Amino acid sequence: MTTRTTRTTRSARSALVAASAATFALLLGACASGTDAGSGSGSGAGEAETRTVDSAFGETTIPTDPQAALGVYTTDLDMLITLGIPLADSQPIRSQGYTTFPSFFDQKALEGIKTFENFPEYNYEEILAAKPDVILNGLGYDDELVTKLPDIAPTYSFNGFDGRDWRESFAEVAKAFDKVAEHDAWTAKYQAKVDDVKARLAAAGIDPVVGPVGYGDGEVIVSCYGTPCLVFNDLGLKITPLAEGEEGTTLGTEQLEQLAGIDWVFTSTAPDEKTGELTDPFAELAGNGLWTSLPFVANGNIAVHDMEMIYGSPSGQYAFLEVVEKALLP
Repeated sequence: MTTRTTRTTRSARSALVAASAATFALLLGACASGTDAGSGSGSGAGEAETRTVDSAFGETTIPTDPQAALGVYTTDLDMLITLGIPLADSQPIRSQGYTTFPSFFDQKALEGIKTFENFPEYNYEEILAAKPDVILNGLGYDDELVTKLPDIAPTYSFNGFDGRDWRESFAEVAKAFDKVAEHDAWTAKYQAKVDDVKARLAAAGIDPVVGPVGYGDGEVIVSCYGTPCLVFNDLGLKITPLAEGEEGTTLGTEQLEQLAGIDWVFTSTAPDEKTGELTDPFAELAGNGLWTSLPFVANGNIAVHDMEMIYGSPSGQYAFLEVVEKALLP
């Protein structure tokens, strides 16, 4: 299962930034002097109305009515879209199988928006070229980003991967940008869907043991990382005890019988780089007798979903809820 731990090391990123430091400095200088390379970045910021808000990194000043917001990671972009904040004409995507925005995002809101790769390596030049008037940065675990981004545009940073329910950060972002009503509208929509699915599961007597399970490097990982267990808990589903704890459970291929108590497995993968399709993450286990004898394997009770759903954003959580609905209530 691919998670954010696949990002490059701090030393590798530092080397990348060092290699482009001269270009970055020139671009920032051009921006400050009003030349073409940077004109429009934070355009009119000195005259536009601003508001000072609290963040995890202290007070920050952002535009009251931003018109060209940029999300550093796709989860940040999804928050901006959900809150109805106008976007800059270019937005980041991650590499590792992705060539465009996640398919479960609001595609109408993304019409005409160009993309550039910004993860796991950061592309400061493209962020600057997007001419944002405000930046939303949920990768607050990276001091380098938190320090450098305000040189490009006013930046609201937070750590969206600090172990909290991502919805807590979303509520804080909504308050900072004065978009509480939009936040509450999404929350009500999501809760209505949860209530509907939960009621239909109860009416049908469907009460499975579910498990978020991944496979990689010859190991099976059962972990509540990200959104899946948030949705399972919202629906009142039974989660396999193997997912308990901060790290969950890692099993070798000779220990797969421990998975026998799971009725439904939900697993994530990145799209194939050529086809864009979601491939079977467990293909390598097809010849393993312990694997093929598991009830959920024999019954075909494995739901594969886009990896981007697990990282915590409005569209991601809602889309995963729909994955569970489709699997358990076909």
